[in-house]
Amino acid sequence: MSDGAPEKAESGGVPAWVMTFADLMTLLMCFFVLLLAFSEMDAAKFKQLSGSMKNAFGVQAEIEVRTIPKGTSVVAQEFSPGRPDPTALPQVRQFTIDSNKNTLDALEREAKEIEKAREHARRLRLALKEELKKGDVSIQTEGMKVIIHIMENASFDSGMADLRPAFMPALAKIADLIDNNSGEVTISGHTDDVPISNERFRSNWDLSTSRAVSVAHELLQASELNPENIIVTGHADTRPRAPNDSSENRAKNRRVDVAIVRGKEIDEYRSMSIAAASAEADQIEEVKP
Repeated sequence: MSDGAPEKAESGGVPAWVMTFADLMTLLMCFFVLLLAFSEMDAAKFKQLSGSMKNAFGVQAEIEVRTIPKGTSVVAQEFSPGRPDPTALPQVRQFTIDSNKNTLDALEREAKEIEKAREHARRLRLALKEELKKGDVSIQTEGMKVIIHIMENASFDSGMADLRPAFMPALAKIADLIDNNSGEVTISGHTDDVPISNERFRSNWDLSTSRAVSVAHELLQASELNPENIIVTGHADTRPRAPNDSSENRAKNRRVDVAIVRGKEIDEYRSMSIAAASAEADQIEEVKP
């Protein structure tokens, strides 16, 4: 072949630009893989997108979902949708309740009752100022409950269940500050661990219950309390305030407690809410295939 003749292209090979194109595609693929790896998933947007797809396929929600459902109380720790009800139109709707509103209402009412209990305790301390100084009574609050501790040294003789006449004015002060709007009144008797057995009382259970009954009778006579709002119990030495290891601690345990429990309707509301949630859960279990 002469020096001036053109060279023929090799047969069976690929064009040179194909290698450049393959390298470019590989780089683009790596670039998009890195973008996907560094991106963050927006759960709320994903939920909204899935809701749009449900609408497109004929399933409609009562309220547009924009956030992930969350549990707002002990009863509703796990979210479950309401049972769908058929309609005349070719639609499927599901209904639910606003549990946030119910929970907030209960908390607001409970806060008000706690403040009322503290105010009630302040009025009792003011009325029983002299008895508090002598140590004849003590007053404390526990949430929506006001507890008046009536000590034995001022109200009863040792081993007896008859109230001392000198303590009647103090009980009258307590009765003046308790009415049917105050709440449920629980009167409970307590003793120390020294056993008792005589002709009148077979045990500390008898003694503690009889003392609680004596206080209940006096409060009913000195006020217009509804007997249906009063509960009388005797606990003997089963609920001491202090260890029964000294005469001073035993004296603290010999007492009658008058507990004014406010917010009974809140407890009933919670019980009904729990029962309703349990019934709804049972219905959901029944319709599962």
